[in-house]
Amino acid sequence: MNNPKFSHAGFFAVFSLILILDQLTKYLIRSFMSLNNSLSIIPGFFNMVFVFNKGGAFGLFSSLNPLLRAAIFIGFSLLAILALLIIYWKSSHTWLTRLGIAFLMGGAIGNLMDRLRWGMVVDFLDFYIGRYHWPAFNVADMAICIGLGLVFLELFLIRDDQTGDEIIETKA
Repeated sequence: MNNPKFSHAGFFAVFSLILILDQLTKYLIRSFMSLNNSLSIIPGFFNMVFVFNKGGAFGLFSSLNPLLRAAIFIGFSLLAILALLIIYWKSSHTWLTRLGIAFLMGGAIGNLMDRLRWGMVVDFLDFYIGRYHWPAFNVADMAICIGLGLVFLELFLIRDDQTGDEIIETKA
């Protein structure tokens, strides 16, 4: 069974939707909330917050010199975006991988835009149970996680071309 293709228009639509949602939600948070404030949405589980994350995932490298931190994160983001574009254009991956790359691109560019404007990323989703909080995150972060999940799923999901059956195994 042939894998369905994910068109360039579909890629652009998904990528654009993620980028628009990311930037719109960050704009709304910045417009209607004060920095470092919190609004309880589901008590004991979920808050809306407005925080700036100076570092990477989980605040990684947030204590670095601001210029060095900016150079590292902006440089890494640009390299990741370039690598994703090359993978997208030079490969014949299935729709699942291309969908994953669209999610990754939307998320990477969304957070890159924040870093270029403010030197840090706007985070606003705060999930917790009791006093145990998951680090605050945003739509771009969700898109990156979903995109990675889709790409990894493709790496480990091999279809038997004769029967169309899905076989779970790792590629050698």
